[in-house]
Amino acid sequence: MEEEFTKRSYFIRRKEALSMDQVVEEFIKSAKLASGLNTQRIFSAWDECSGAGPFTLKRYFRSGTLYITLSSSVIRNQLYFQKEALIEKMNATLSEDNLFTKDNRTTGFVRELVLR
Repeated sequence: MEEEFTKRSYFIRRKEALSMDQVVEEFIKSAKLASGLNTQRIFSAWDECSGAGPFTLKRYFRSGTLYITLSSSVIRNQLYFQKEALIEKMNATLSEDNLFTKDNRTTGFVRELVLR
């Protein structure tokens, strides 16, 4: 039995060690979760940057455009004049987010904001 063990070569191939950030990123890519996760991160950035989360009725993101339906016309009107600043602030928040996949072709950064 010992002879068989010594004759065969039982080697475990070593792979490069990965950090947890890299492992999570690879899992998100392999499970194809990036689009849904990016959309949720965009919605979270909207709530954080606008402060209008409690007044937001519907959120929808498609092709770089974030559609927001608000319950208050007064808040919608105030945010309308801040659209460019909100877009910049949301994109800055997203670029700092480790879970946001920046090179995703379907759900990337916010390019346009439509308030309803």
